[in-house]
Amino acid sequence: MMHRWDTLTFLHWSFEPDAVARLLPADLTLETFEGKAWVGLIPFNMLVSLPHMPSVPWASRFCETNVRTYVHDAHGRAGIWFFSLDASRLGAVLAARATFRLPYMWSHMSVRKDGDTITYNCTRRWPGPRGASSQVIIEIGAPFTPAELTARDHFLTSRWRLFSMTPNLTQGIRRAVPGKNHRWQRLADAQHDPWPLQRAKAVEVDDELVTAAGLPQPTGDPLVHYSPGVDVRIGRPRRLR
Repeated sequence: MMHRWDTLTFLHWSFEPDAVARLLPADLTLETFEGKAWVGLIPFNMLVSLPHMPSVPWASRFCETNVRTYVHDAHGRAGIWFFSLDASRLGAVLAARATFRLPYMWSHMSVRKDGDTITYNCTRRWPGPRGASSQVIIEIGAPFTPAELTARDHFLTSRWRLFSMTPNLTQGIRRAVPGKNHRWQRLADAQHDPWPLQRAKAVEVDDELVTAAGLPQPTGDPLVHYSPGVDVRIGRPRRLR
């Protein structure tokens, strides 16, 4: 698939590794930076299309917010583990859950840009916890030059692979354990140019999506990066034992 990810903000908090690692599947290992785990809240606009086919404006463009951390698999391949992905199009949610086995949620969402201020809103509709919400307001600053970006900036934003798992339904939904009740590992690659990143600060962060994923309440101000966006090619999901 072809994607356009734009009007995107990375908000990251550091966590103690054990608080995050306990939610991961057994086949994935948490990646840390300077001894800390990092969890991102990433709101943005999404445009989806298929190669050589025009997009359908209403159905193909929607808002998304994901909660994620950084991992590597048993073969040492680095990538992203998504705790949740909220999207405002039910069709996109159902398709992504079926094909990529990603934990997409259907939500009321909006992205409003007014000059250098952007407001992201999300309220979850289905599945639960229903009503979990997030409001983020940021102010955009000057662009970074490549030389100004640090190793931590690259660790948090330069990711080219996602992992997902097919639930092991033989154990029953009621007995599922977050991060552990999985059978098949899947991965997909993402190809895009380096992110054009800008400085940004969080004016307001009132978020319940991180804790809805089973994580502790973040503490302190988030580390914030803004990007006007990139065009992305998403490969087919591949299943591994």
